Amino acid sequence: MSILDAEPTGPRAWIRVGDAYKVTKKPRGLDVSSMPKVPFAPMDAIPKGGAYEPRFTMKTPTEIKSGTYFERGDILVAKITPSFENGKQAIATALPTGFGFATTEVIPLRPHKNGFDRRLLFFYLLHPDIRNYVTERMEGATGRQRIPEDVLINLPFPCFETKEQIAISDALEMVQQLIAIETQSIHIMTDLKRGVMQTVFTQGVWSESQKNTEIGPMPESWAIQPLAILCERTETLDLKREGERIIEYIDVSSISRDFLMIETTTRSTLYEAPSRARKRILEGDVIFATVRPTLLRTAHIPAALNDQVCSTAFCVLRYNPKKVASKFLYYLVQRESFIRQLAAIERGASYPAVTDRIVKEQPVPVPSLKEQREIVTVLDAIDRKIDLHRRKRRMLEALFKAMLHKLITGEISVDELDSSGFAKKSTFSSRIREI
Repeated sequence: MSILDAEPTGPRAWIRVGDAYKVTKKPRGLDVSSMPKVPFAPMDAIPKGGAYEPRFTMKTPTEIKSGTYFERGDILVAKITPSFENGKQAIATALPTGFGFATTEVIPLRPHKNGFDRRLLFFYLLHPDIRNYVTERMEGATGRQRIPEDVLINLPFPCFETKEQIAISDALEMVQQLIAIETQSIHIMTDLKRGVMQTVFTQGVWSESQKNTEIGPMPESWAIQPLAILCERTETLDLKREGERIIEYIDVSSISRDFLMIETTTRSTLYEAPSRARKRILEGDVIFATVRPTLLRTAHIPAALNDQVCSTAFCVLRYNPKKVASKFLYYLVQRESFIRQLAAIERGASYPAVTDRIVKEQPVPVPSLKEQREIVTVLDAIDRKIDLHRRKRRMLEALFKAMLHKLITGEISVDELDSSGFAKKSTFSSRIREI
């Protein structure tokens, strides 16, 4: 059931957003020319997914050619596609001045009545049903559609008592803070992995003396070989000849690109054969995209079904067990130096790409099988930690969506939640209530 189809429960009723909020307008006669600098927030500075504060830069009034006026405490809602659908919005409280300017592609909202917690509207606008409802009412040319202000003003909005608004917002905010902690942990572990990879692929793990080579420093005992030497032959599968059947298909969009080159796959099941031949993939294969803007999205196939194929936009590397340790190829092609090698020789104007042949021609450092296994052990441990934080973040994101829906619709009340974790109020929520 859509959140907008829910029947009011208890004292709650549906009002319009405009019954409690208004679009902030620049005051007539405001002269900023005498101010040395004014805060400015471009679209790329507006966070998405539940983070509050926008980043801003201080600009002189003459540097701001155009912009949307907003005041401290305003909710800034992105109005252009796909920024709105992606949840780009902010609550601006940490301003050094009472007002600022933002990209013209946002709508600033603020309460015009007392007793409304800005955070509740902020979270409400993140609900998938609300985003779909508003998106359907966008206007303009395809790809450049925008939300008219009156769509937000006339948007149905649940009316809670002030105390309940604060309690609901505190609960949702706590989950968002936990999501932020997991996200920060992923960043930290990813940075750690980057540093460890730089060390193990230039110094090894056995404290050997180093040598300088055409692809950079490496231990004396390591060799340089074309990537192809480490790989076995792969094959394509013409699904037209195979007949229609259920296959497991991995497209470029199936691989997430959250942080750096650490990726995970999500598999899709197709019930009719794709029109083109695809590349068969087996357990242990390494695949990475060879076409921008997804160049070098990388995944390791942990397990494979009988009918598992990937898009021809991937290069498939199948490790030769006599020459390379399992999963060593996965880390070998994630090296920043390898990525730079390929990026420097990609071809094509509209869709820059590299061919499988070019990929496999690239020289790579090759330690002994024993040292390869030790390198994999070290990097695998870091990857498992990153994956743990990702899974915890996904769980918290699912929890946030479920809580948001059930609290807004009245399926559950704040009194039914264990409020012990919400006792400590954030500095941010205190700042909001002081505005």
